[in-house]
Amino acid sequence: MRHGKKVNHLGRKTAHRKAMLANMACSLIEHKRINTTVAKAKALKQFVEPLITKSKVENNQTTEKGTHNRRVVFKNLRDKYAVTELFSVVAEKVGDRPGGYTRIIKLGNRLGDNADMAMIELVDFNELYNAEKAKKKTTRRSRRGGGGAKAQTPPVAVAEAKAESQNDTEAKADDSEE
Repeated sequence: MRHGKKVNHLGRKTAHRKAMLANMACSLIEHKRINTTVAKAKALKQFVEPLITKSKVENNQTTEKGTHNRRVVFKNLRDKYAVTELFSVVAEKVGDRPGGYTRIIKLGNRLGDNADMAMIELVDFNELYNAEKAKKKTTRRSRRGGGGAKAQTPPVAVAEAKAESQNDTEAKADDSEE
């Protein structure tokens, strides 16, 4: 039975596991996405999400609590550049998100040993996925043609389009003369 055994040991001693998770968390904060095995990605998610929450609290609280959170995060990460990046860039970007800062995407099996691979990324730093969400937030318009519902093209774009059409007609006229 596995009562009360919440930690995946990942086949390592405690000190090695903590150092590995700290290094992986620093890489995740620096590069915003890393490739690893599924088991390590799940362990990293449990390790890094409370740290991101602590970095968010600093921006909303007094400086005393912020300094304490910075020290607690530094104790876990052991890298001052990663802590600076976390408290400035990452905390600003995830400020309004109530949790779930990371996403695990399974990639298939590794060629050498057939291990299950996954990509873990910070959710708010994926531009492709967030761009699709931004496009979906358009307002719905009725089918009948109202005067205000049509989008106006800027005069510069209209002038460029006219110039291109004149160039095309001149090119066709030159071809027909020859």
